[in-house]
This record gives sequence, C-alpha cells and structure tokens, in this order.
Amino acid sequence: MYRIMKKAELRPTLMLLEIEAPRVARKARPGQFIILRVDKGGERIPITIHDVNHVTGGVSIIVQVVGSTTYKLNRLREGDFIQDFVGPLGRATDITQEKVCVIGGGVGCAIAYPVLKAFRAAWSEVHAIIGFRSADLVILEDEFRASSELLRVCTDDGSYGEKGFVTDALVDLIEAGNHYDEVFAVGPVGMQRGVSRATEPYGIKTTVSMAPLMIDGTGMCGCCRVSIGGEMKYACVDGPDFDAHKVDWDLAVQRSRSFYEFERHKYEETCNLFKKEVQ
Repeated sequence: MYRIMKKAELRPTLMLLEIEAPRVARKARPGQFIILRVDKGGERIPITIHDVNHVTGGVSIIVQVVGSTTYKLNRLREGDFIQDFVGPLGRATDITQEKVCVIGGGVGCAIAYPVLKAFRAAWSEVHAIIGFRSADLVILEDEFRASSELLRVCTDDGSYGEKGFVTDALVDLIEAGNHYDEVFAVGPVGMQRGVSRATEPYGIKTTVSMAPLMIDGTGMCGCCRVSIGGEMKYACVDGPDFDAHKVDWDLAVQRSRSFYEFERHKYEETCNLFKKEVQ
C-alpha cells in the first residue's frame, strides 16, 4: 500500500498527488512513468512522473479526472492509501547539452516540466512553449518560467497569453533565427503531430513522448504499440520517447480514440455509483 502524502487541486478536474514511494523516487528519471491501481479490483493506469523528492521519498504525479479510475483517485484524501504504485517504467529522456525547445500541451506540461528541468541542469539553453485551450486550464506557468530562458504561453481562444497554437509560437521562434538542436514535445496526439509537421521542413530533430493505451507496462500485452519508421514498437519498453518524424501519426490518432466512448461510460457509471452510496 502507498500513502498519499500530499494532494493539491490545480484545476477543478486536475490534481497533483505526492505518493510515498521511496524506492521509486530513488531510481526515477525524467520521462519515466509509473502504473498504479487504486484498489485490489481496480484497473492499471500509467501516469508519467512529474517530480520526485529524494528527502521524503515522495513521487509526484498530475492526474486529470477523465475516467472511472481517476474519479476514484480524486475522491481520496491526504493520508489515504492506494493499492499499487509500480515504477519507474520506460526509458528516461535522453538529456544532452544543446539548445532545445520544450513544448507542453495541456496536462502534457506535467511531463514536459521534469524534462525541461533536466535539460536546464545539463546547462542547455532552454526555451519553452506551453499551450492550453483557455485561461482556466493554464498550469505550471511559474515553474516553466523559472526553468527556461524564454517562455511563450498560448491559448486557443486567446483568453490568456498569445492567441493560437503552440505550433504558431514554435514557427515564430524558428523564423526569428533560433536554431534549435532539438524540439521536445508532449501533449495531445494532435498537438504532437502538429509539432512534428512544423519542424520537419527545417530538419530539426524532434522528440515526442507517446502515451498510447497501456496495460501491463512490460511489453507483454502489446497494447501500447506504436508504428515508428514502419516498425512496431512498444511505448512502455521502447519509449515513451520517439523520433516524431518517424511516427505513423494516422495510426496513433486512430488508436488514441479507440476507447473514448467506453471510458466516458465507465466514468458516468462510477459517478452514479458513488452518488448512490452517499445517499
């Protein structure tokens, strides 16, 4: 069992949890993830590690309430326990000393932030772009600003920062003469595809952190497969980072939508169940 050391609401459906897991904290590196279960009968869900505290042994994750398991997780309080918290899993992000642009979209900023810090710690010159649908969804702005030489904040509707997509800000920076050795992007699949298409004409190395459907996290189930350069890879053991220009984006988008209706149904079912228990 793993104790919830801290719980903070970032937005109405977005929470930060710090879990007491010292063995995971000791070995975790930027880009890696964990798999958790809320209870014995719960499903396994993968969540990328946001931060670690080597003093307390805490591992922080940022979770968006979108389905049955995340709804159950959101009902827990500080001091409560979850059943399983397994990791770190996946390959850590390859951190080199260079000029990079780190891009986060929505909740993907939780994944981009530790990568951003790692590049900065390696004395890289780091620029950052973060994008959200609207002002009420903006997260981690202060953290990104403190860890990058330049930050651009975008919202789709223009309610905060610059109006437009992260790709607009990226192309603007490139056209302004910024010669990036690498662009690292994480967020919705459509956003990552957009970044890949934006950098390809410039020949800029582009890395994306893929988060496909996943079950066991060991490569046994084959659920998290992604097509990279015509070869089938498994995000849980071969990734989650891949060369953006080799990803079969049409297949990735199709697979990301496979269980949307099922997930929505289970979320509603779980909400109704808890409402009946309260009554």
